[in-house]
Amino acid sequence: MQTRDESISAIRGEAIGTVSDQSTSDEIFQNQVLRPILKLQNDLLIDVFKNYVTKYKNDFYSYGVEKKLQYIENSIQKDIKFRNSLKGMVIGLFTVPEYDQYIKNSSQLNKRMMNMVIERLKSQVLLFELQPD
Repeated sequence: MQTRDESISAIRGEAIGTVSDQSTSDEIFQNQVLRPILKLQNDLLIDVFKNYVTKYKNDFYSYGVEKKLQYIENSIQKDIKFRNSLKGMVIGLFTVPEYDQYIKNSSQLNKRMMNMVIERLKSQVLLFELQPD
């Protein structure tokens, strides 16, 4: 039987992005841990954001693209509860050694994580064109 860490690593897949001898530990963590988790969690992140919009900003769907992009960024940067919820969806898929590495530099890694979530949602803004039924 696989351990939790083995199961998580298997479901996430390989690193995404380039890791070289010049890569910082944060860049390595980003490419080996954060990117695969965000790719795995993509559908959930989109659905969570749609639910957030439904709960807090029903007129979001009437916004133009630029205003939607701004709203995505502001909602994640300024709504601490929402941001912490998103972080939990990522951190919950860390292995124990990854979590140990994360807590050593959590502030910087949180910034990277949230910037990546913001960019991921912004790059899929067309999925937020129509209000769900």
